[in-house]
Amino acid sequence: MHIVPLTFDLFSLDTIQALAQDYGYWAIFFGIMLENMGLPIPGETVTLVGGFLAGSDELVYRWALLSAIAGAVVGDSMGYWIGFYGGWPLLLRLGSLLRINESALVTVRERFSQNADKAVILGRFVALLRIFAGPLAGIAQMPYWKFLLCNLLGASLWGTTMVTLAFFVGRLIPLATLVGWVAQFTVAALVLVILWLVALWWLERRQHTPAPD
Repeated sequence: MHIVPLTFDLFSLDTIQALAQDYGYWAIFFGIMLENMGLPIPGETVTLVGGFLAGSDELVYRWALLSAIAGAVVGDSMGYWIGFYGGWPLLLRLGSLLRINESALVTVRERFSQNADKAVILGRFVALLRIFAGPLAGIAQMPYWKFLLCNLLGASLWGTTMVTLAFFVGRLIPLATLVGWVAQFTVAALVLVILWLVALWWLERRQHTPAPD
């Protein structure tokens, strides 16, 4: 069994692969669960490693996939309840430190509520949003039954895509290259989301700006 040193390389690709080889499906489940709770764990890389190991016959595809989906659903649900019970007061304190008034935060919460289902389902493919979608849904008071359905759908879509991609493509290109490509895609998706939000804000502000005489 490998001994993983507590260094800045704790979550390197080699370390994640070693953990997945040592602890198998549990490493996949807990790695993704912790990330979806809101911790900065590279769950995306964990999922790709699981699919890669399944493609090289070190793990079984269906169990790697189920571990990824289960970890995502459980972790996001825990993140939801953290946001539901303690996220709003924490966000208010953070806003006061950044000199953001409460009315602005309320507006952000309402905006998120209007698109919470899409954020939970598709947010897994967007850098950072995958980590914060669960807590934000809790802060927005999204009904849990609705959140759970969206969570399960999003986790299944994301887990199937990532595990299957690594299962097949990992046989053709190096795992590090695949991880890099997926990371670039999720960052690009984040940039597009930010540009879309900025465009909506600009259009709304323009509509409320009185025309010059």
